[in-house]
Amino acid sequence: MAAIANASSFVKLSLFVVVVALVGVMSATADTSCNSVYSRLMPCMGYVTGGGVTPPSDSCCSGIKGLKSGLKLQADRQSACRCLKDLGSRYAGAIDFNVVKNLPQKCGVSLPYKISPSIDCSTVH
Repeated sequence: MAAIANASSFVKLSLFVVVVALVGVMSATADTSCNSVYSRLMPCMGYVTGGGVTPPSDSCCSGIKGLKSGLKLQADRQSACRCLKDLGSRYAGAIDFNVVKNLPQKCGVSLPYKISPSIDCSTVH
């Protein structure tokens, strides 16, 4: 009977370890969810809708740097690309895309692709 109880405890512990590992993997990829991308870039909206007349804010540049730090895997880069395209289409009438494409450089960040409404996110590596 004790052997069965020990085996049951081992199975429960093993399942717990698997669940914790899955949550860790999901958390790592959740960093490039569209909600995360949007929240990181919302401080930039005034800059990209205002024609880029003033320098981007520190919070805007911090958001772009945070976004880049989460783009480790190709899947992350493609996911963020799709989110950026979606964000661009939502605000197409208000955003100056010439300002947007230069924004990473203004913040001292080099993204692995150009932000453009015409980018094919499936080709992002």
